[in-house]
Amino acid sequence: MARYGQRPENALKRANEFIEVGKPARALDTLQEVFRNKKWTYNWSESVLEPIMFKYLDLCVELKKSHIAKEGLFQYRNMFQSVNVGSLENVIRGYLRMAEEKTNQARKQSQQAVIDIDDLDNLATPESILLSAVSGEDAQDRSDRTILTPWVKFLWESYCQCLELLRTNAHVETLYHDIARMAFQFCLEYNRKTEFRKLCEKLRKHLEEICKLPALVSNVSMNRAETQQLNLETRLNQLDSAIQMELWQEAFKSSEDVHGMMNLSKKLPVPKTMANYYQKLAMVFWKAGNYLFHAAALFKLLQLSREMKKNMSLEEQQRMANRVLLATLSIPLPSAHPEFDRFIETDKSPLEKAQKLATLLGLTQPPTRVSLLKDIVRLNIVNLASPQLQELYSWLEVEFHPLELCSRVDSVIQTLQADESSPLIQYIPALQDVTLVRLVHQISQVYQTIKFARLLELAKFTTDFHLERLLVDCVRYNDMQIRISHGKKCVHFGVDLSEAQREDHPDGPVLQAMPSEQIRCQLVNMATVLHRAINIINPNKKKMEREKLRAAMVSHYHETKMKEHQRILGRHKIIEERKEYIEHINTVREEEEMRRQEELQRQQMLAEQKRLEQEREERERKRQQSEIQQIKDRHLKEKMQQISQTSHGQKVLKKLDEDEIKKLDAEQIAAREAEELQKERREMQQKLKSQEKKIDYLERAKRLEEIPLLEKAVEEKMELAKQRWEQQEAERIAAAIEERQQAVATRERMARMKEDHDIFLAKILAERKSIYLEKLKEFEKVLNEERVSRLLKRKMERKAERKAKWEKERAEAIERRRLEELRIKQEEEKRRLEEERAKREEEERLRRAEEEAREAERLAKIEKQAEITRAREAEIERKLEEERQRDKEISDRWRRGDRHRMQEKPVEMSWRRPVDAKDDGIKEESTRWKRRDARDMDNKWRKDDDKPKKDTNERWRKDDYDKDDTRDNRDRIDKDRGMDGRSMRDISRDPISDGPRNRGRMPDRRGGGGGGGSGGGSGGGSGGGSGGGSHRREETMRNISSQNWRDKSDAIQNSPRDLPRRDEKRDDSKDDRLSSKHDERKRPPEDDGPGWSQVSRR
Repeated sequence: MARYGQRPENALKRANEFIEVGKPARALDTLQEVFRNKKWTYNWSESVLEPIMFKYLDLCVELKKSHIAKEGLFQYRNMFQSVNVGSLENVIRGYLRMAEEKTNQARKQSQQAVIDIDDLDNLATPESILLSAVSGEDAQDRSDRTILTPWVKFLWESYCQCLELLRTNAHVETLYHDIARMAFQFCLEYNRKTEFRKLCEKLRKHLEEICKLPALVSNVSMNRAETQQLNLETRLNQLDSAIQMELWQEAFKSSEDVHGMMNLSKKLPVPKTMANYYQKLAMVFWKAGNYLFHAAALFKLLQLSREMKKNMSLEEQQRMANRVLLATLSIPLPSAHPEFDRFIETDKSPLEKAQKLATLLGLTQPPTRVSLLKDIVRLNIVNLASPQLQELYSWLEVEFHPLELCSRVDSVIQTLQADESSPLIQYIPALQDVTLVRLVHQISQVYQTIKFARLLELAKFTTDFHLERLLVDCVRYNDMQIRISHGKKCVHFGVDLSEAQREDHPDGPVLQAMPSEQIRCQLVNMATVLHRAINIINPNKKKMEREKLRAAMVSHYHETKMKEHQRILGRHKIIEERKEYIEHINTVREEEEMRRQEELQRQQMLAEQKRLEQEREERERKRQQSEIQQIKDRHLKEKMQQISQTSHGQKVLKKLDEDEIKKLDAEQIAAREAEELQKERREMQQKLKSQEKKIDYLERAKRLEEIPLLEKAVEEKMELAKQRWEQQEAERIAAAIEERQQAVATRERMARMKEDHDIFLAKILAERKSIYLEKLKEFEKVLNEERVSRLLKRKMERKAERKAKWEKERAEAIERRRLEELRIKQEEEKRRLEEERAKREEEERLRRAEEEAREAERLAKIEKQAEITRAREAEIERKLEEERQRDKEISDRWRRGDRHRMQEKPVEMSWRRPVDAKDDGIKEESTRWKRRDARDMDNKWRKDDDKPKKDTNERWRKDDYDKDDTRDNRDRIDKDRGMDGRSMRDISRDPISDGPRNRGRMPDRRGGGGGGGSGGGSGGGSGGGSGGGSHRREETMRNISSQNWRDKSDAIQNSPRDLPRRDEKRDDSKDDRLSSKHDERKRPPEDDGPGWSQVSRR
């Protein structure tokens, strides 16, 4: 967002500052933010925003940013279209005025550029000749394309944007139509035919959208008389512009638009508007070659003028009547519509086209030549015309004079051609053709055969080729039987007795019927005569037939009158029932119609919302497409310019149209150019070879033939030259003698005048010398004064130059000192910043070094402590392994029956606690395990033993995760208590130091692996004290208990009482150590007695 977004005045001030420093683009961006800020734009009045808008549009025009101007105008319209329409109108008119002024300036600049670059001594430079040969443009066209065309395009876009901006707002409807007329004038002024077509299509589209708008107060409504009148005037202006630009297709479409606007209005337009409409429509029909509807339009114009202008002068009536009469007489005679025309399928039949054109004139049915002539006679238009045209009408349509027809008509044509400014001259060619057709038709009724020369003599204003073509057209279109004999140079008329294709009687004067017409009417005449003869032979036959028919009808009535009466009564009942049914149907239909209308209104609202969204998307899509199209057009133009620089490229471009060029890329066009070059080269080589052979042959033959002739000619030339030289030499000698004689006579004659000549010359020289001396003195005086003044002036100038140079050097010295001081300050500041940065980097480096040293020291301590811990664990492991070996040996000896020897020599461990001598240990243990065995009698542990252990790996992973935490705790405890001062017994009893190691080892499933500290078990497994984790150890103990303690009573009674209590204590300690934090069920406490693991192991 802009920094000056809070106050528009600040934005305007900032934009002016940017303009003063030569940055109009930055100024435009600053003002554009004003209208993009939607939080406050509606809170400011037009007195604040209008100057900003004018400055904004001025910058857009200067930078040719039409799309940015469009955004600003749309925002301004949304703010003020319902508050202050005058401000919006002023802004839009000012925007268009600025664009038009810039375009006019560009036009003058383009013309001035051509004038400046033209050389009066060399009007056609080599560059201009080459460019004209390549592109067909002159210097003015190239200058316009470079200078004027961008501004013309910008002005066109401005008109389109303003029309799109104001198309649906009723408050600015007058401004909309004013801009449309300005756009028409723009197209006329710059001869933009393509833009005129686009403008007409845009206005038609806007009218369709206006007709679809909902009935709101702010929307334009076509039901208002003012709106209809404005649209009608705009369409008439459009029609006038199309006629001036000679765009007759657009003129016809505009005529249809004008007629549609007239039909849309509830009241008739003013007579002046209708007269203008008929006049323009007549011109369009004439340019289209439709003489029939041209005459009909003029006839409607005359009718309107006579009805509305009661005081019309006789001269004006005669002028309009002359034109209507002559236009009607110039209508070609109607075609007979040959038989094959009915089988030709076209999009629209001629009758439909004629009906459409008649609708434009307000006629119920299409006019014909005969109907127009009848209307002219009926309205007494012939009598209003001039006497010559009255006679012309009589000669062409009433009288029958084939021998004098063309001569009479030619006299009228000569009279019309005498007045070159008369609008009736345009009818002369058509009138001549109609006269010739009348002549041929009348000649065919008088002559059967006529010489072609005689016929050409009767036709005063034609040629033989034109007359022959006219005869062919008469046979083709006018149902005339004509044969031309070129051998006999004569024309034959109407000798074929075939049936005529015309059923109507031919218009114009007729002397007699042709044979074809007689054949067509023969059957009709025969039927008429036969009916007349029958009536004469039996006159009462029809009366008797009528009496019989009447009697039959009366008898039939009496037979069916009762039945018909009942049928009529029943019909009344049916009618009543039908009325009730129709009323019911109408009620249902009305309700259905109401629901349908409601649904239709809802759908229309949804469609309107969808349409608005589509319009927005369409505008965005068109904008993107226009930008893409502009880029493509620019690339195409560059590509065309690049290719058209070579002669081969120009030939390739001539063979391709614009669509093909757009489809091809640069490589393809270059390939075609190379192909064209190779083709021309091959053709040139072939042409040169054939030309070389031909020239070689001809040259050799000519030289062979001309050798003797040349020799003879040389001899003759030498002889003639000799004679000519001798003659010229004799003439020269005679002339020299004569000249000498004349010179001597002249010298003798002039010698007596020499004295007078010398006196006169001396006198003249003396006078001229005195005058020369006076002028020389004056010149030297003026020269000295001028020399003094110039020296003084030069002295003052040198003094001023030295002073200016000294001041400049002084200012430069001051500026150098200032820059040097500034540079020194900057270097000092830079040096200070570098020192501070180096100091900070050094401090940071020292701090990192200290941290790295502390970290290395801490890691070294941790590594040393870990080494100590690993050594201790290794020592403990070794001692435990030795203990397990001794336990295994003791168990083996006990199984072999060496009980007495074991009692005599018990095994003692220095690192275990001493054995207690009490004898009740086994009993207490037996009692304790009885209770435990009773709980486990369901063989649950045996069943569980057969199942796979699913969560072993998860427990091992969890134990591994806890290993580091336990080790850290152990290090902390070792540090607090001191590992060096502890006994091995404390180490073996310490669950913290032993836990991780026990959890980290895998128990032996084959051994039983988990008893007491002696590592008991029948397998003698190595899992002992350093076996698997606590969970695995307890599972192993449960399996042993489940398998071996079913007969615990016998085992306890048979077990030796003098087992070493040291082992039992060790077993208890191991059992206590195996009960880790993961085992929720605690083992019952054990007292002194024989070890349960030893008793249960077999």
